[in-house]
This record gives sequence, C-alpha cells and structure tokens, in this order.
Amino acid sequence: MADVTETSLPHATVRDSAFLRACRREPVPHTPVWFMRQAGRSLPEYRKLREGTAMLESCMRPDLVTEITLQPVRRHGVDAAIFFSDIVVPLKAIGVDLDIKPGVGPVVANPIRSRADLAQLRDLTPDDVPYITEAVGRLVDELGGTPLIGFAGAPFTLASYLVEGGPSKNHERTKALMYGDPQLWADLVDRLAEITSAFLKVQIEAGASAIQLFDSWAGALSAADYRASVLPASTKVLASVEHYGVPRIHFGVGTGELLRMFGEAGADVVGVDWRIPLDEAARRVGPGRALQGNLDSAVVFAPWEAVRAKADEVLAAGRGAEGHIFNLGHGVLPNTDPEVLTRLVAHVHAASAR
Repeated sequence: MADVTETSLPHATVRDSAFLRACRREPVPHTPVWFMRQAGRSLPEYRKLREGTAMLESCMRPDLVTEITLQPVRRHGVDAAIFFSDIVVPLKAIGVDLDIKPGVGPVVANPIRSRADLAQLRDLTPDDVPYITEAVGRLVDELGGTPLIGFAGAPFTLASYLVEGGPSKNHERTKALMYGDPQLWADLVDRLAEITSAFLKVQIEAGASAIQLFDSWAGALSAADYRASVLPASTKVLASVEHYGVPRIHFGVGTGELLRMFGEAGADVVGVDWRIPLDEAARRVGPGRALQGNLDSAVVFAPWEAVRAKADEVLAAGRGAEGHIFNLGHGVLPNTDPEVLTRLVAHVHAASAR
C-alpha cells in the first residue's frame, strides 16, 4: 500500500483505530466489527427517517446521508461507518435514466446493448456529486475517531445492471455481450472503471478513511472469465486510488473461487462471504492481505447461544488471517433484530480482547 500523503492523512485517532489497524495487518486491541448494510431497513429509526423519500433522493441529500450513516454507529458501537449510498448513484449523477424501484432494485430505462449505447456513460466529475463531498465532510466531523468507509460498485456489477436493464438471476444478456462482443464489453467495463474511480476519489478527498469496492454479482462468473473479462477493470479502479494510502476492501458474493484474484486486483482487505471459513479463505488469498467477514447473515435469527457459537467460530477461523475485520457474509437482512447486532458487536469485542 502506498505511503499516506499529508493531504490524505486521517485524523490521528482515526488512523490508530482498531479497524484501520486491522486493515493494515497491525496488532489490534480487539477484532474490529462493522456490518454491510448496517445503515438501513433493519433499523426502525432509518425507516422513520426515510418515510416518503425515495431511495435515490435520500442518497443525494447530505442531511439524510449523514444521519443514516451515523445511526448504526450510535446504536451498535461498531468500529467503522459505511457511507450510505447506492452503487447506481454515480450513474444517475452522469445522466443515466434509471430509478430504484421498491422491491425490485435499480431499473435502467435504456439498457446498453450496442456501442452507440456507450454514449450514456460520460466522465464523472466532483461537480456532478457535490452532495457526496458535503455528506462525507459532515460525517468526518461527526464521527471523530470512528473511520468512514467510502463505497462504490465494481465495473462488472454496474455493467450487469446496465446491460440487463435491472437485477438478473442468470445474467444472460451480460454474458452474451461479454462472450459475443468482447471488445465492446472491454470498453464498457473500462469506462465504468473510470466512473467508479472518480466516485471513490471524491469520497477519499472529502475525508473517507478506507474504501470498499462491491462486486455483488461477480460470483456468477467462472474464474477464467473473471480473469479475462473483469479483473483488468477492477484492477484499474483499485490502482487509481492506491496513491491515497487508504485501505482498499474488495467484496463479492459467491466468490470463493475468485478470492485470490480479488486480492490480485489490488485489495488490501478481501471480503469473504459465508460459504467458506476464513482460514481456508486466507489460504486461497495468500499472504499480504487482511480478511473481512464472514458470519452468515441468517445466523442472527437463531437463539443467542447459537449466534454466539457461530461468531466464535468466525473469530477462531479469522486467527488464520494476517488481519481480521469481523463482518457478515453479506448485508444485514431487513428483518434482523437490531438488538442482536448490538449484542453481537459487544460479544466480538469482549471475546477478541487482546
């Protein structure tokens, strides 16, 4: 990881936080913990705040972004905040005609199916997302010694939404384009890499202490297809922010066969879903990187004794990694009891205290 410049150096107390120390594979006072989708539908205060406000609008209002990001930090005592946003926000910001439909997800009015359709994807500049800069600045002030993780979707997952026109189980059109017109595919994901890089840079320059690149759908690919058709674009994104010196986390679902390449792409921390234990993940990823994960999101619906036992299993397996950040194997499910998450944070801190 590159040296941190004076301009990007987080506040001293943030830099010495358990979360950032774990990202750097340094000794920690306890295993840090945060949860993907910790800011969201599982919190009654979130649902109340979001009443009458569409998802994309809430992502573009600094007051809402700030409050929503802070809610789980206050409630659960997690070791890091994740910036409240959505992976399609940078696409909306450059003028792509899309919306997030409740119960469906992102829906694109004019899917990308030909080279002419690439014209929708112009460069993103900081002037396109002033609300991001403002919200990150507010959060850094409010969070004090708690790190803020910046957020973006990876090129493959963004491309899949754009090509399919919305969520897809089988990614038929995406794979048809990738196999049938590899040059158009390469140009599409390369352009998305530029947009994603710009979006992450805005967050880092505004004060984010780490970033996470989400490739939610990469697990739909074989290892050979990922290496040939996706890895170059993700590598470009992570390389573009290396000089800032902030930890780079890379996460996808169903990516057990891709974990080594997630690290090769430039991740300092590789996120692991619930399908394989962390000690096996450490073997697959190889040395020089920390791991994040990986309690099954459904486990928290079990009685507390079972939750605690499964959490202890994750902590034990995580000792095989050079650095470990406790998280779920994917996001917090909407019907999760927030009290269980609060209790889980306290247990991880106590059980892992050095």
